[in-house]
Amino acid sequence: MPKQSAGLLLYRYRNDELQVLLVHPGGPFWAKKDKAAWSIPKGEYTNEEPLQAAQREFEEETSLRVDGDFKKLTPIQQSNKTVHAWAVQADVDPSHIKSNMFAMEWPPKSGRQQEFPEVDKAAWFGLEEAKEKILKGQRGLLDELIKITKNKNT
Repeated sequence: MPKQSAGLLLYRYRNDELQVLLVHPGGPFWAKKDKAAWSIPKGEYTNEEPLQAAQREFEEETSLRVDGDFKKLTPIQQSNKTVHAWAVQADVDPSHIKSNMFAMEWPPKSGRQQEFPEVDKAAWFGLEEAKEKILKGQRGLLDELIKITKNKNT
């Protein structure tokens, strides 16, 4: 069975510009990567309702909670996972994020375990910049967001 992942795509309007919140993965592998490295806050789940998993993962990766009108987006395939995502209009301050941690052997083959934040930063991006920053497999989420928010600048 393919892995399942769920996440939230937060959006807001600033000066009539649609913006999305993306997070940058923590850890040494991603440290020097920027373009096509950012993501929506998301994570894997098993025995959980997908929207509840998306909300839990958002909180784990950002320490923030959001509420609102969650709009289900079309699931996407990202490598070996099906990603379920919801768009929700909310405004959060990315400077206040605090992510959960994960452990990995670092440096490789050293036998030493180190902890890293799952997310090391978050930021709001206009759609053109977001399309450059977001993982290629998630770009379809931005395209769908554009369709569902067209002429709904509220």
